[in-house]
Amino acid sequence: MQRDAEIYHKIEDHGLIDLLNQGNYSAFKEVYNRYNSLLFIYAYRKLQDKEEAQDVVQDVFINIWSNHATFNINTTLSGYLYKAVLNKILNIIRHKGVREGYIADIQNLITNQTDTTDYLIREKDIAALIEKEIASLPLRMREVFELRTKEYLSNKEIAERLSLSEHTVATHIKKALRILKAKFGANAVLFYLLMF
Repeated sequence: MQRDAEIYHKIEDHGLIDLLNQGNYSAFKEVYNRYNSLLFIYAYRKLQDKEEAQDVVQDVFINIWSNHATFNINTTLSGYLYKAVLNKILNIIRHKGVREGYIADIQNLITNQTDTTDYLIREKDIAALIEKEIASLPLRMREVFELRTKEYLSNKEIAERLSLSEHTVATHIKKALRILKAKFGANAVLFYLLMF
């Protein structure tokens, strides 16, 4: 049994997804063991509630196993998992009407009204404006920034993929954030990043 666990531990994420599609529970268990703690920490930092954070993460994994035969993603496994958790977190926040901490800042920035439709329209407008600005960044800076914010790759992984140094990657990310914050403000940029 221990030997089996060690074998699955060595398999890369994309390999685990292939096995998961075939209904391999050991592959699912490895995905769970690999990401459960990280996703819980991520969810807890945003919700500040241990039970809710655990429920969110469990729901994501239950959904994956329930749909394992058709589970298919167009990004990295980690990127998919973080986005799935974030979507559930945002749904919880919207349903509870929580207006504290960073969510309050973002909502106040976007609208002072309580009209949900108006809020969603403004939310999309701000995201579209930021996307447009990102598209106009120098090519390499844009590539680095999108790999970091949309695929959740580490500086090291980005450096390897684009044949850059980790220092260059870090510099590109800092410059991109500086440009976006100067144009839209820190809260708007934070709101945008939370969408991914």
